[in-house]
Amino acid sequence: MTAYTTTPFPRPDEKVAFHRTELNVIMGLYGRYVAAGEWRDYGISSLKDAAIFAAFKRTAENPQFRIEKRPKLRMRQGQYAVIGAEGQVLKRGNDLRQVLTVLERKLIRIVD
Repeated sequence: MTAYTTTPFPRPDEKVAFHRTELNVIMGLYGRYVAAGEWRDYGISSLKDAAIFAAFKRTAENPQFRIEKRPKLRMRQGQYAVIGAEGQVLKRGNDLRQVLTVLERKLIRIVD
C-alpha cells in the first residue's frame, strides 16, 4: 500500500485554488456585502501561483477588492492578502478569517 502525502505547495503542473472551507468563509462575506448593496458580481481565477477572488460593484468595472491566496508566501508575509482597488495591500497573513477582518470593518455602519 502506498502512502500519499500532501504538500503545502502545488506541483508544477497544477494550479492554485481555494479549498471549500476557504470559499465558505469568502462567500459568507460576499453575501453580506451583496445584502448591503455594495457588491453585485465576483470572479474567481485559479492561476499557476495564485488563486484570486475579485469582488465587483458593477460587472464592467475593475474589482473593488481582491482576496488572493499565494501558497509560496506562507513562510514569509502570509499566504492570504486583501488588495484594494488601486492595488494597495490592505492586510496580509496566514489566517484567512483574520485577514478578512479588514473587510468586515467596512460593513459596520451607524444606523439612525
